[in-house]
Amino acid sequence: MKEIYLAGGCYWGVEKYVSNIKGVIETTVGFANGNTEHPTYEQVRYENTGHAETVKVVYDETQVPLPILLKLFYRIIDPVSVDRQGEDEGHQYRTGIYFTDPADEKTVAESLKELEQKVGEKLAVEACPLQHFYAAEEYHQKYLDKNPNGYCHVPLAEILWVKGIEPLEYEE
Repeated sequence: MKEIYLAGGCYWGVEKYVSNIKGVIETTVGFANGNTEHPTYEQVRYENTGHAETVKVVYDETQVPLPILLKLFYRIIDPVSVDRQGEDEGHQYRTGIYFTDPADEKTVAESLKELEQKVGEKLAVEACPLQHFYAAEEYHQKYLDKNPNGYCHVPLAEILWVKGIEPLEYEE
């Protein structure tokens, strides 16, 4: 199993979407690459901790290789938006890809270069090694499963669509 950390705005929708991708084994929502140890949601939201709402993704690369996982992730973010996704605004809602395996750095860089060429604008997606990750409180885990009518910037149609595809066959 491999892991990657994806920040794409509010982590509730990102988690729901990514957890529906075949080959994703486990997801955990939390906070990455800030400057406060073990922050609470309230601290991240109101106290400028520098963290990004992030989803830890554990996946089977034989079922969903990293380049495909990233392309699927790009479907649900605005990659040129700075500190904002949907109606959520603030530094904690920035987009990012944080890796723990140094071998993933090249894959991430190539994927973002391809995305930048596709959109024709400079991207606002952070790409760097994971410095640290702190899981969010339990009530945030699988939030949209617990609260099906909860707010989400990720369209329900995308969540349903990704559940039905075969990642190895995915082409844009």
